[in-house]
Amino acid sequence: MILFRKLTFYLALIGIFVAVQLVIRLAAREPTPPPPATPPENPYKAAVAASGIVEASGENTQIGVPVPGLITSIHVKVWDRVEAGQPLLQLDDRDLRASLLTQNATIAVAEATLQRLRDQLARLESVSDPRAISQEELKTRQNDVAVAMAQLGAAKATVAQTHALLERLTVRAPLAATVLQVNNRAGEYVTNQPMASTASVSKACIVLGSIDTLQVRADVDEQLAPRVRQNMRATASLKGDAAHPFPLEFVRIEPFIVPKVSLTGASTERVDTRVLQLIYRFKQDPARPVYVGQQLDIYMEEGTSTATAK
Repeated sequence: MILFRKLTFYLALIGIFVAVQLVIRLAAREPTPPPPATPPENPYKAAVAASGIVEASGENTQIGVPVPGLITSIHVKVWDRVEAGQPLLQLDDRDLRASLLTQNATIAVAEATLQRLRDQLARLESVSDPRAISQEELKTRQNDVAVAMAQLGAAKATVAQTHALLERLTVRAPLAATVLQVNNRAGEYVTNQPMASTASVSKACIVLGSIDTLQVRADVDEQLAPRVRQNMRATASLKGDAAHPFPLEFVRIEPFIVPKVSLTGASTERVDTRVLQLIYRFKQDPARPVYVGQQLDIYMEEGTSTATAK
């Protein structure tokens, strides 16, 4: 009996020890792992921080279509350099070309009718005796010729209009630039209705932009807007590459507060923030390329300025 009590006592002690160790292990905190990338550091004594998104020089140009239709061919691909007026894509024009056949036939009929009426008028005018024909009949023939000429002009105008509509179905580049995106393929139906888009996802058929020199659109919280000044010196770094910051050249301040649309993904970020946007530009470094749509961490030094961009 005594041996059983001792055994129970020792088992109870062992259970208490195990429970205490378990509580200690559960209460212990694992060490915080280091961040996957070094966070950016403020290089200035006093600065305004902002996040920015890279754009093509002069902003991205989103190419739409003049009318809804079926794409029959795409003439460009991503990274192609295009000149102003160069064809980008072709919409289905079979309906207009079919109408053009009928309209050309209408011109031929109008020309033949005009020629017949002119011949009739010429015969009447060639009569030497004015008593042989009435002035009323002569005037009627002259009016018939005038009407036929107007009908021929209307038929030619319709053909010219159809040619203009056919030309419009060939979407051309409005400027010399690089093709950044091609969002549609041959055989797809596109519409000219405005589509919702964000800074990172474009709904345009084709996106063009000049990428020899890039610009960045910096979003400054409207609560920090009173600290913003013209020509503030700024430094930017790529997300995940804070070790290689590069300078920015001031361009302008957008004089209109807008809702924030460029999200960084931070858990503390407010999506309903209104922001003041500043435009800076920078030149590409071939060793560390920057791509349109990429996000940057930006610091703008307070109390300093650079030369105004021209």
